[in-house]
Amino acid sequence: MPAPATDPFQSQFDEVYAEIRRLAASQLRREHEAHTISATGLVHEAYIKLARDAPQWQNRAHFFGIAANAMRQVLVNHALARKSDKRGGEWQKLTLTMSLPGVEARPEDAVDVIALNDALEALATLDPRQAEIVELRYFAGLTIEDTATAMNLSPATIKREWSVALLYLKRALAS
Repeated sequence: MPAPATDPFQSQFDEVYAEIRRLAASQLRREHEAHTISATGLVHEAYIKLARDAPQWQNRAHFFGIAANAMRQVLVNHALARKSDKRGGEWQKLTLTMSLPGVEARPEDAVDVIALNDALEALATLDPRQAEIVELRYFAGLTIEDTATAMNLSPATIKREWSVALLYLKRALAS
């Protein structure tokens, strides 16, 4: 049995590791077939980003928001690296509904992770709250209720903002 973690960040991360790894695996299952990062690799790279900054989170949902952002950064960096000419110029595809509970992604809904990141950054300049909702729902896989709790908003507000954000992202990705 391993010795207990002395670092508070490490012990907090250990408590949610399995759940984050499950979310990462879910995301990667719906990604372009030629991806070269594993769910474990995605979680570990996100952990390195999180440990470097050693953020303090207020609750479990806040942690998943921070972790979602870190995983998004890893996926974007990974896609950029794969897109480089020396690596063949491939790009990775994800879907807008890929990590939502109970929603099965279809190959025809796949999008370029770099384009999605650009669209999400543009959305953040227009409406930071909607961008945060997308990160929590899409990258962290939180439910409407969990997202509402994390953001201290009503589920109805989250549903409405989520719908508007998805519409914006779909339009941005279509152009």
